[in-house]
Amino acid sequence: MEKGLALPQECRDFLHSLRMRSKYALFLVFVVVVFVFIEKENKIISRVSDKLKQIPQSLVDVNSTDPALDLAENASLLSLSELDSAFTQLQRRLRNVSLQLGMEPEEEAEQEKEEQPPPPAKAGPRRHVLLMATTRTGSSFVGEFFNQQGNIFYLFEPLWHIERMVSFEPGGANAAASALVYRDVLKQLFLCDLYVLEPFISPVPEDHLTQFMFRRGSSRSLCEDPVCTPFVKKVFEKYHCKNRRCGPLNVTLAAEACRRKEHMALKAVRIRQLEFLQPLAEDPRLDLRVIQLVRDPRAVLASRMVAFAGKYETWKKWLAEGQDQLREEEVQRLRGNCESIRLSAELGLQQPAWLRGRYLLVRYEDVARRPLQKAREMYHFAGIPLTPQVEDWIQKNTQAARDGSGIYSTQKNSSEQFEKWRFSMPFKLAQVVQAACGPAMHLFGYKLARDAASLTNRSVSLLEERGTFWVT
Repeated sequence: MEKGLALPQECRDFLHSLRMRSKYALFLVFVVVVFVFIEKENKIISRVSDKLKQIPQSLVDVNSTDPALDLAENASLLSLSELDSAFTQLQRRLRNVSLQLGMEPEEEAEQEKEEQPPPPAKAGPRRHVLLMATTRTGSSFVGEFFNQQGNIFYLFEPLWHIERMVSFEPGGANAAASALVYRDVLKQLFLCDLYVLEPFISPVPEDHLTQFMFRRGSSRSLCEDPVCTPFVKKVFEKYHCKNRRCGPLNVTLAAEACRRKEHMALKAVRIRQLEFLQPLAEDPRLDLRVIQLVRDPRAVLASRMVAFAGKYETWKKWLAEGQDQLREEEVQRLRGNCESIRLSAELGLQQPAWLRGRYLLVRYEDVARRPLQKAREMYHFAGIPLTPQVEDWIQKNTQAARDGSGIYSTQKNSSEQFEKWRFSMPFKLAQVVQAACGPAMHLFGYKLARDAASLTNRSVSLLEERGTFWVT
């Protein structure tokens, strides 16, 4: 009887022990499930946060004209950051519990090692070079010095789109407003935010794809892999790549290529006021270098009358009819253009604190006569090593037997090209330019022609010899 009564007691003890072990097991399973759930939530939030950071900035963000929108966005990001922080703290607590119970998974530790960012690559400072010029000053030719270098992301006249979509009357507050818009877009482009151009491209790109990027073929970086996507039949691209067939420009791929390149450079003929660039020079994210390219205003006018013939009908009529005086508004426009260039150059040569070491003045005539020497000076100023690839391009494209076809050709015998205007410009026209642009010509070292004979006499130099317009 006693032996029979002892057996149920042992069963009861065994069942009691089994219940206690089951409770501990369930607790551990619960901890593991919660940990896995929190880990997944944390990864989801991290992905959402990364996506938010990758969303292209709108024009309103660029110009910072909507405080309410900025406040809402910042509040959203702040809430997301706080939530992410709370999950991180809970995750650490659960990990401590797991360590105490001896349950730290080895796979998780390996995953954490893989997710750590790699150490930053050792490289020189990223330069941001602005070739600042006006139309018909040889800027397309000089811009190729930077376009041909493989480690530079170069853009050809991206501000053209802004000028086409936003119209400003010349002079006064409108001129200042246009300069501010150009400057803000310029800053975003230097930061590789190419999406800033999309609102100005017509028609507006869909899914960041466009076949209407102005002069795409003049920017090698937009025609290289992986930006050059497979060609799409029956899709017309107005400004297609020159040496290969590519699909419509993918702005996202272009922005990624911009970030991969070591340096950034662009050419702009729509930036006139150097003082408006001060915020860019003082932006810690940028290392700005400004190269202002100038040319003899007589040569500029002669070239413009050929390239933009429709805009100079008044000048041609005045020359043909032999009138004594040109319309005053035309002279004032010419004088205003020369003065804006002169004032910017004077500011640059004065080297204010914000511009010290960041400004170089270059005459097109000096580049045309000594292209390789001037290329080396510009690269030295920018702090970028000049590659043999650029030197070879300069040798091949500045000693051509004949000038290339087209008004935008960059293939020419540069040592002869820069003085061709002297033998086609009437002395009467040269006198008007000299009277209107005298101060600028004096600053840049362009001599006045005394008469028609001296204008066409090649042995009479109209160029003063100057050293490098660069004050360190």
